[in-house]
Amino acid sequence: MKIGITGASGLIGSALVPALRADGHDVIRFVRGQAAGADERPWEPSARRLDPSHVEDLDAVVHLAGAGVADQRWTEQRKQVVLGSRVDGTTTVAQAMAAAQGPKVLLSSSAIGWYGDTGDRLTDETGPTGEGFLADVCRQWEASTVPAEAADIRVAHLRTGIVLSGEGGALAPQLRVAKLGLGAPLGTGRQWVSWISLHDQVAAIRHLLTADVAGPVNLVGPSPVTNRDFTKALGRAVHRPTMPIKVPAFALRTLLGPFADEGVLIGQRLVPKVLQDSGFHFTHADVDSALKAELSG
Repeated sequence: MKIGITGASGLIGSALVPALRADGHDVIRFVRGQAAGADERPWEPSARRLDPSHVEDLDAVVHLAGAGVADQRWTEQRKQVVLGSRVDGTTTVAQAMAAAQGPKVLLSSSAIGWYGDTGDRLTDETGPTGEGFLADVCRQWEASTVPAEAADIRVAHLRTGIVLSGEGGALAPQLRVAKLGLGAPLGTGRQWVSWISLHDQVAAIRHLLTADVAGPVNLVGPSPVTNRDFTKALGRAVHRPTMPIKVPAFALRTLLGPFADEGVLIGQRLVPKVLQDSGFHFTHADVDSALKAELSG
């Protein structure tokens, strides 16, 4: 297959590109600014510019680009950057693919923020959307693929959980603390964490390129854990003790601002029903094996 990728330099994209090439696929990276080689093509998502001729020879596009959700404190300006980068980028890709009438598959990033706080309820892709900024971002993000769907392109929304990797991403802040032996449950510690190893994230995307799947797909491991158990597992993975105390909610709100309530203190107990029903098998089905594999390097 000939596959285009946005966000190719990010955590997931950096692992996906070499994996696809090892599979024998021809990979095209969409880059901002001037293309530097035959495997790159330009796009300007903030201006909603992507020449349809740059996608018409592709079989599929994996759209991963978007501003980091937790990279900066949530000011109103930053929230607009987070939302705009997703809506503009996805609209740009979907419209170009629809106009080109070439590619037949769009795998478009989304997030489990769609569900908001699920509490203790085990939730699959049929679960209702939640409340808050992140849920609203995900709703608008996924709605931006409509031009592609209207052009009979198979669209799958990759509702991704916390990707476990020693290379960065959402795990990085907790990993730094854990390595100091200062890891502790956050808030009550009873909130559920839905995670996936970077290895399985990449494998799932490779699987979905050819699987007959459209609509939302939870890219999470099959065994969510509580924050308390996740903290203990992370301590075991880095061979450090965990603290016998909890980090209080007020301290997290002071440190992280509004993100604390939507990204840390809520529970999301999700299962990958669509992915597993389509025949996908996880390499890392439990959090201990996932962390051991991802942090061993």
